Amino acid sequence: MSPSRLRSVDAPSDEPFDDDEDAVGERDSGIDLGLADDEAAPASVRQGAAVIRHHWQTLPLGPGVYRMLGTEGEVLYVGKAKSLKKRVASYTRAAGHSRRIAQMISLTASMVFVSTATETEALLLEANYIKQMKPRFNVVMRDDKSFPYILVTADPKAPQITKHRGARNRKGDYFGPFASVWAVNRTLNALQRAFLLRSCSDSYYDNRTRPCLLYQIKRCSGPCTGEVTPEGYRELVDEARDFLAGKSRAVKDRLAAEMMGAAETMEFERAARLRDRIAALSAVQGQQGINPKSVEEADVFAVVDEAGQFAIEVFFFRTYQNWGNRTYYPRADRSHSSGEVLDSFLVQFYADKPPPRLVLLSHEVENRALLAQALTERASFAVEVAVPQRGEKRDLVEGAAVNGKQALARKLAETASQEKLLAGLGVAFGMDRTPRRVEVYDNSHIMGTNAVGAMIVAGPSGFMKTQYRTFNMKDVTPGDDFGMMRQMLRRRFARLLRESRGASADDALMAAALDDEALALDAVDDAAAGPDAPDADMPVEAEGPMAAGSDPEDPSVLVDEAPSLDFDDGSPWPDLLLIDGGKGQLAAVREIMAELGVPVLFGPGAVPNGLAVVGIAKGPDRDAGRETFFAAGREPFKLHERDPALYFVQRLRDEAHRFAIGTHRAKRKKDITRSPLDEVAGIGPARKRALLHAFGTAKAIARASLSDLEKVPGVNAATAKRVYDFFNEGGA
Repeated sequence: MSPSRLRSVDAPSDEPFDDDEDAVGERDSGIDLGLADDEAAPASVRQGAAVIRHHWQTLPLGPGVYRMLGTEGEVLYVGKAKSLKKRVASYTRAAGHSRRIAQMISLTASMVFVSTATETEALLLEANYIKQMKPRFNVVMRDDKSFPYILVTADPKAPQITKHRGARNRKGDYFGPFASVWAVNRTLNALQRAFLLRSCSDSYYDNRTRPCLLYQIKRCSGPCTGEVTPEGYRELVDEARDFLAGKSRAVKDRLAAEMMGAAETMEFERAARLRDRIAALSAVQGQQGINPKSVEEADVFAVVDEAGQFAIEVFFFRTYQNWGNRTYYPRADRSHSSGEVLDSFLVQFYADKPPPRLVLLSHEVENRALLAQALTERASFAVEVAVPQRGEKRDLVEGAAVNGKQALARKLAETASQEKLLAGLGVAFGMDRTPRRVEVYDNSHIMGTNAVGAMIVAGPSGFMKTQYRTFNMKDVTPGDDFGMMRQMLRRRFARLLRESRGASADDALMAAALDDEALALDAVDDAAAGPDAPDADMPVEAEGPMAAGSDPEDPSVLVDEAPSLDFDDGSPWPDLLLIDGGKGQLAAVREIMAELGVPVLFGPGAVPNGLAVVGIAKGPDRDAGRETFFAAGREPFKLHERDPALYFVQRLRDEAHRFAIGTHRAKRKKDITRSPLDEVAGIGPARKRALLHAFGTAKAIARASLSDLEKVPGVNAATAKRVYDFFNEGGA
């Protein structure tokens, strides 16, 4: 959407609300605000409605997006409207609302508006805001990760078949989406056997002098060394594209005819290879599950609810094949209907994904026609959004609903079990409440090299992998585990304090006084090298059901009526910290907590509802089940070997260890494969490849003379001088 087509609507100044001006605005708009019954509403709701009326006076009648903000500037709700004036008018009454809407109005301290050219633009902008800001009263899509695709590149020499996730920057044909990386890997494995396309990287391909192992095991046709002619390889690529585009029957028929022809001419080895390829294609089709006969391309959505929780099951059908499914658990208040949840979810789902030509829904949604129009404009082809009532399409929707119900039942069962484990953990460690968020810290390094710290998070829904964090340790003394723990915890909690306090100037000074360098690194290193690492920070959601300034005596603002936060409460603050180590590590952590002013639950200076910190020392010979636990203010203790809490702690510790080790190994592998040429300014992939082709290795490049470097194709005199200086006296 072009920024020039959006214009901010300036909110009126914070002058006292004028009843006479409001009456004039009300008469001019022709909107009945129904203020007669407002006197019976609670005071906080009347106050919020007055704030909204104050903003409403100057609103235009055109389409746009509005945001309702709390006293701390937090976004409470984002909505879109065909007419901002008419839509916001519904909030100017203090009476006649559901408890959820009444609470939202009571917490509203200000509003922000953006006008758009069309309602479609408003719909898309609303989805973007909800995904970015995660407002407390909206339906929020969770666990959103980019879907994997199969990419057949447009390389003129030898196109590559590979898995792809993220922005479509590479030229080629994309096939998908697939519901999981596992589904893509399984399909790619079969496609390699069927079409013998290369899967290696360009640099690996360009440097081959003999066929690799994949050629030997008949997973590649060997285009790198001329084992297949360019024409023959292009035929394989065309067959793969046809198969992935839905022409599977034609491809199989053609291969079957070739196999029969080879058998008749007694080319039995070639016939056997064709037979194996046909079997691989059959395996691909068989592994896709139930394949529809009349639906070539569609996404199927079914929403189900139980016990106040929602689940949305999504199935992907492409080229008459089932390419997998995924279950989402959106954060939504239990007062929402299934149609409302699905309506809000769909816009967020397609905010960054290409739509198919057909979208099938289990429930009617308010914005169905508007969504179809928006998707059509984005996709440049007609997109139909339908709620089928009969036939195969209805069967697909019902099948998705059955899977959604089963997934939600499993999720609820796992949550109930996890709740019991968390409660047992609280009892075992002497906490007066059940922990809702447990953070476990560990580190990994080899003699101080490639040192990383890792944090994993567990809550009522199990491991919360979108909350995992890694920390790239800087200036660590080899073997100084205490120093690593101090740096990790200082960075984590100093950042958490700044975020929760709005990053004020005082907090910035505090952070600078504590550790300029460590805090400047940022608590989140987003370890792309680590497994299950998140792509970005998770926004901090509003804490507690009541915002500051709300009236605790107001019966319309009840703690137990706070919006459902799915299977966790959304708070970024932990209740319990588990540290891999004994007294030393525990002392280091408590030192950091005291330095930052974070209240703790145990030991000197303990306060009720403070943060519980427990150290876990491995048992003799590192035997599981013989761990010793350390908490300030009490003697070291053990848990009974059959205590479920002990097994739960072992699971948490093992997960933290796995995450830390995996991140460390990936970082180490990256350093091992790094070339000194990567550090030379002006040397990109093309020049690096040219230099390696000319000299073979980085060591040979380092020994080369300036005149030899200048002779390399694609390397000019200035670049050759930079390379020579880097490896010699004038270098870095």
